Order: sequence, then C-alpha cells, then structure tokens
Amino acid sequence: MKYIDEYRDKEKVISISNRIRFSSKKHIRLMEVCGGHTMAIQRFGIPSLLPENIELVSGPGCPVCVTSRAYIDQAIAYSRLPDVIITTYGDLIRVPGSTSTLDRERAAGSDIRIVYSILDALMIAKKNRQKKVVFLGIGFETTSPATAAGILKAQMAGLFNFFVYSAHKIMPPPMAALIDQGVNIHGYIGPGHVSTITGSHIYDFIPEKYGMGVVISGFEPLDLLQSIYMLVLQHENETPKVEIQYSRAVKPEGNQKAKDMLEEVFELRDDWWRGLGTLHESGFAIRERFAEFDAEKMLSVEVEPTREDKGCICGTVLKGLAKPSDCKLFGKACTPSDPVGACMVSNEGACAAYYRFKRTEA
Repeated sequence: MKYIDEYRDKEKVISISNRIRFSSKKHIRLMEVCGGHTMAIQRFGIPSLLPENIELVSGPGCPVCVTSRAYIDQAIAYSRLPDVIITTYGDLIRVPGSTSTLDRERAAGSDIRIVYSILDALMIAKKNRQKKVVFLGIGFETTSPATAAGILKAQMAGLFNFFVYSAHKIMPPPMAALIDQGVNIHGYIGPGHVSTITGSHIYDFIPEKYGMGVVISGFEPLDLLQSIYMLVLQHENETPKVEIQYSRAVKPEGNQKAKDMLEEVFELRDDWWRGLGTLHESGFAIRERFAEFDAEKMLSVEVEPTREDKGCICGTVLKGLAKPSDCKLFGKACTPSDPVGACMVSNEGACAAYYRFKRTEA
C-alpha cells in the first residue's frame, strides 16, 4: 500500500476486525507506549472495533506528560533571568509548574519563543549573541538525535551563547518498570517513531525476560488493528516475540547515523518519570566534552520548591492503572484550555485524547 486512504479502507478495517474477533479467546490487556498511538487509537475509535476481551490502555508514551514538574520550574527560573531567551516546542509552554507556566512568564515579559526545530533556536542564538539562548530539549529517541545534531552544529559554529536543558529520555526502562511494578499487561504496542531511530532490537529483552510480546506499529487504523491482531496471535499461541508491523518505516537495525550522534553527544543517567519515579539510566545527559552547551552546568539559577497538584492522577493514567475519565478533575477543573496536569496539555496526552474524542463516554 502506498497511500494513506488505503490504510483507512473500510472493508479492510472490517475484515481485520473480524479476524481479531475470531482469533481472540483469552482476555488480553495491551498497552501503547507512544503518545501518537494514544491519539490515533481514540481518534479512529479503535476500541469500538475490538471484542470485549481486548482492553487497550495508555502508557508513558507522551514526553511532556512524563517530564517532572521540577523541570518546568527550572525552565521558568531560567526564563526570569534578564539575559536569557527560552526556545521551546509549543506543547511545553502551557505545562503547569508549581506556581506558573512558561506561557504566563511570557505574558509577564520573559523572552520565550516557540520554535519548530532546534535549527530555529540556533538561528536565534546566532542573531542574539549578547543573550543566552536556552533550548528545552524534550522527547524520546525520536527527537534526541536532532538535539544532538544541534549541539554539534553549535560547537562547529562557535555559538557559545547556546545551551540545551535536556529532559530527553529513552523508552526501554519504563517498559520494564511497568512490568516490574506489577502493572497488568500482556503485550506492548511498540512506538513507531522511536523505533525508526533505535530499531527493534532494544525490545528483545521483553519477551526474553518477561515472556511478553512487542509489536512496533504504525499510526493508521489498519496499522493499529494489524498490530493488535499480531499481539493477539502471540498471546493465544503463547509465542511472545518482537515483531515489526510498521515495516515501511522501521528496520531491525534502526538508523545508525542517528544512534552514533546520540552516543557522541549524550550519556545515560538516572531520570524521573511521572508515575514511575526515578528509573536507572533512563535519561540522556549531555557529555562532559559538550558541557559548555549544557544549561544545567553553565547557568546558575535559584528554583522554587516543587509542588505537585494533589487532585491530578496523571501519573496513575500513565501507568495504565486508571483512565482519564476516572479523574475527578477531568473535563471540569481540568480542560485543554485550562489544564491542571501535563496529560491534558500535550497533543499526545491521554487526557487530551479522551477529552477530544471520547468525552461523551466519560
């Protein structure tokens, strides 16, 4: 198939939905660990095409959602410095910190600019050499190579007024942590975009250690249904393994050039995940040889004590232990226009997806 409409063909969708119903006898609980999948599953009404014994739950696949409030607080503190320009992707600007947001700080006069890539941030640094330009590096293995490339470009161009504040993370540790912490899952719908970089071998430990399957999926209705069908067959036949459904984009070996850049610029460190706590070697820190571009090492700032909102269950949702509609704030005190938690802010957040496509069922 070459065209998007082929992946949304009604007859093919009905056909594979029927195959799933015919093949699936056991109860199976599948978790998607990609925010793009979360949004697509709700947008296309995938749960309504499945038998009752198949349950889909959302996991920690939204980078904005899993990022700590302390990170936002420190970014806000940077923005209050008189000689700093903050550059950020748009979905981070409304994430609540302890007492403010980047959006409110911008309204109050801080120089905070939304960029579409790190190249935009580098251009801002080039045009404003008297300022310190901080890029908020956030995302999993999908966006981390671009940040690594940006740091390398800054070094080559002598842009020593450019800094990255890294919140980049990697996916395998939380996938393992969910199982280790006793979350009931029978298989993972593996992240598509992440896997274009990493390849499929990073998930091999899941069937080997935990006896659970992973199918790397695309984002269209037929992609998702085929991936679910593959996981159902694994579960029914007790043959867990790593499979690639999204073969038009993902190769077992991944993108070696991107992986080499990650290895050159970053090193692994322990990092905090909303709902899961601190996970061993789950985040990317900037290597010492690039320390002059590391905001955490080069910019001294006083950060207010971090406070979490007690009413928000975003962390529980990210572990697949609750649905957004289980939250007392959902659709009331917490909406996309006035979010309480990060899961309602990002376009990849489970709460935002439920609010947009499934609110009538809440």
